[in-house]
Amino acid sequence: MDIKSTIGTLLKDGLILVFNQDKLDIVKTAEALIKAGVNNMEVTCRISKPLEKMSRLRKELPSFVTGAASLIDAPSMLDVYNKANPDDPLPTIQQVVDAGVDFLVSAANFSDKTYKKFAGKIPLIPGCGTVTEIVSQFSKGANICKIFPAKQLGGPVFVKAIDPAIHKTISLAPTGGTNTTNIPDYIDAGVLVLGGSFSMIEKATMKKIIAEQDYGLLAEELAKIKQLIDGLRAEKWPSIDFAEASVEQISQITGRNFNL
Repeated sequence: MDIKSTIGTLLKDGLILVFNQDKLDIVKTAEALIKAGVNNMEVTCRISKPLEKMSRLRKELPSFVTGAASLIDAPSMLDVYNKANPDDPLPTIQQVVDAGVDFLVSAANFSDKTYKKFAGKIPLIPGCGTVTEIVSQFSKGANICKIFPAKQLGGPVFVKAIDPAIHKTISLAPTGGTNTTNIPDYIDAGVLVLGGSFSMIEKATMKKIIAEQDYGLLAEELAKIKQLIDGLRAEKWPSIDFAEASVEQISQITGRNFNL
């Protein structure tokens, strides 16, 4: 999938699910997302054998938009970790790209080397915690800036406070602590796409899903979140049909630039 189509899918979905649960089957989880109306997922490298899971997802669901997350874009740190964990090493950015992922996500900034190699070819979503990082990463080629850890940085209040300083031009995707309680405030603050994990689902329900491997129930819970986001975005931007609008149309109406 090309870079514009991938970003278009993320904007259409409004949600990037962080797959961070080794007790769930990755393909069945993706199928639950599709049933819920979401056609993307980021696979965090914090799970076991992440590269194998990304490759399997690409092979079994080739049209599903798959991202790689928790990437370490620092060779020296990667080397330290992998020497300590030889049986389950962290993949490099090149390895996940070779595995066929559609977008790249990090908790930290991406390096100049990564921007030089991949900017304009595959969506880059770096983790940022300050206005300086957001502007710097966007200037280098980031398509969306991940606000992480969003809850600890101040949540919707933080996003609303810094957005005027970036002239409401860069699309911010808060990740970390997002839930059905604060999603309305994030969207009111101008957020188009949110990152979130299974913690968005009530604990007892999530425990049941894992224990019984109930992917039908998972789809139902994810659909509730998707419907909440869709309804709130429709209220915020009534002139946009996110299911049909192009990236250019969304950019024109919201003022957000996606570095395309």
